[in-house]
Amino acid sequence: MRKIILLSLLLQGFVFSAFAQESDSVTLRKIYSEVLLNGECYQTLDYLCNEIGGRLAGSPQAAAAVEYTRQVMEQYGFDTVFLQPVMVPHWVRGEKESVKLLSQKKGSMEVPSIALGNSVGTGPGGITAGVIEVQSLDQLEKLGKKAVEGKIVFFNRPMDPTHITTFRAYGGAVDQRVFGASKAAALGAKAVLVRSMTTAHDDVPHTGTLRYDEAQPKIPAIAISTNGANALSALLKSEPELKVYMESHCEMLPDVLSYNVVGQLTGTEFPNEYIVVGGHLDAWDNGDGAHDDGSGCVQSIEVLRTFKALGIRPRHSIRAVMYMNEENGLRGGLEYAAQAKARGEKHVAAIESDSGGFSPLGFTHQGSAAATATLMSWKPLFEPYNVFSFTAGGSGADIGPLEDQGVELFGFRPDPQRYFDYHHTAIDTFDKVSKRELELGAATMAALVYLIDTKGL
Repeated sequence: MRKIILLSLLLQGFVFSAFAQESDSVTLRKIYSEVLLNGECYQTLDYLCNEIGGRLAGSPQAAAAVEYTRQVMEQYGFDTVFLQPVMVPHWVRGEKESVKLLSQKKGSMEVPSIALGNSVGTGPGGITAGVIEVQSLDQLEKLGKKAVEGKIVFFNRPMDPTHITTFRAYGGAVDQRVFGASKAAALGAKAVLVRSMTTAHDDVPHTGTLRYDEAQPKIPAIAISTNGANALSALLKSEPELKVYMESHCEMLPDVLSYNVVGQLTGTEFPNEYIVVGGHLDAWDNGDGAHDDGSGCVQSIEVLRTFKALGIRPRHSIRAVMYMNEENGLRGGLEYAAQAKARGEKHVAAIESDSGGFSPLGFTHQGSAAATATLMSWKPLFEPYNVFSFTAGGSGADIGPLEDQGVELFGFRPDPQRYFDYHHTAIDTFDKVSKRELELGAATMAALVYLIDTKGL
């Protein structure tokens, strides 16, 4: 009799599990259908890119983006929409940069260039100096002050194209952009040039932030296109005494007040427990910030719009957060986490979309092994939508500061192959975003939020 009862209980559990899985499948199908039939994230991105444009923290465009996204979420009728004040750096590029290779054999050649974010400028007279090429920070250190002093240091380590995940290639090369200026200044360099962070060979320069070591002199830093870097490297081999002229006019102004923009659907059972989905509202001034990170912002808003359109009342409070100043300071992400801690807010999970608006592949997870296992168990629910990559490790810059509060962190991961063609460039524009891919990403994020909210981690 005991065996019969046990078998009966096991069968009941199996039936209940199958029913729950089927019910989840039905809801996910409704989520995807709602976004693909009635989604509005593409239209929102259109306005953000084409009417507002580049939104560097501290700029009038950033202020316009704050007001626009606040109005969008209020018009959707979210339960709460509020602005979270945050002081942000105010760096301005100034007049167009110039980099010229002064060859005795081929004459003066201009190469496509753009100043790195947070860099000081050369001033109107520019800088003319000899050049020393290095492949790494370690190589620079080994050369020493005697070889570097008075020179322009040219960091020319390319992103490794053999990495299938291009973010690994980026991670393997970006240290020279972030830390190169101060490392070179410590050895007496006058300025630095940096090869653009992309696997593409083209004439498009990529900006991006640098971090100055306050213990070292601040010297100008400019990125040049990969074709320009290849040309400079080739010339140095035939003309070791080649000189380069650099001119830039950027400067750092006093901090200004800006805001994170937060929309919320309040939970029916756990209103004081939060699931966050977000992206960063700021973008570099040279393009529209369509993939980086307008896409993540509008997808996050779409998650809440979809819940509301389908009449899904979440158990936990769901927030869409537009973080300010990820690109050259991370002030928004740091402030959000600080405020959450100060108010004693319990965050169950945070999801960040900051890898472009391309076709969704899956999610990475940073947190407990149990939550990773739970994420893996949901994989069959996503496979009908060609979403199949669920791995441990990594999340996002803006949600990273929540880690020490025990929050489970997730990174939305779309196809990475084209992202660094556009990243931090003037060609990161609205026309580079596919409506369908953007919507599929938003639906995938909404599906994960639904599962976390109803099933827990």
